[in-house]
Amino acid sequence: MNDQRSNCSQEDRKQEVLSRIDVVVSDITKLKVDAIVNAANESLLGGGGVDGAIHRAAGARLLEHNKTLGGCPTGLAKATPAFDLESGGIKHIFHTVGPIWQVKDQPLWGEADEGEKLGYTLEDTLLASCYMQCLSLAEKHGCEVIAFPSISTGVYGYPKDRAAKIAFGHVFGYLSQHGKESLPRRVIFCCFSEADAEVYRRTIEDCDTWMIGRGRI
Repeated sequence: MNDQRSNCSQEDRKQEVLSRIDVVVSDITKLKVDAIVNAANESLLGGGGVDGAIHRAAGARLLEHNKTLGGCPTGLAKATPAFDLESGGIKHIFHTVGPIWQVKDQPLWGEADEGEKLGYTLEDTLLASCYMQCLSLAEKHGCEVIAFPSISTGVYGYPKDRAAKIAFGHVFGYLSQHGKESLPRRVIFCCFSEADAEVYRRTIEDCDTWMIGRGRI
């Protein structure tokens, strides 16, 4: 009987956390959230993909502000105002620099191995840090709702299935540890396409299987 009660309690906690996580297909700059995450490069001065889209939507003041920040190392994050996006309700932009999956011109990194156990590559550790850094910033800045793009899966070449597991696993773990009254109260994975969203939905649906076998992060 005690085992049954424990299992029910664990399942209830899991469902409560899952209720706070959403997957959407949208333009991240159009969402009604407190903070959006920008998949930036180390310069923080804009680029392609979601980085460029956020800079265009936030306006020229974002670039001028970011010139004063001195860049950002891979795996870390920096917060800025949302500038022109504030009119739509977005208050903060958290710029984080995801890892490049294969870094052939930096031999100290070597080449990432997609067959390596989840959580056992340097790239996995850095990508996990991006999510944890941004969640901590959300709490620090009083954000109830934060939206993430799929960090590093564009030109940086991170395998989408692997990236989704790292993203969901760390968001799920953070929300589980901090409780429903803590911030952020809701996390959105904002996807570029329906195919990308399906990767996240499948990752969440199968989480009981793969989370048991993942590595140290």
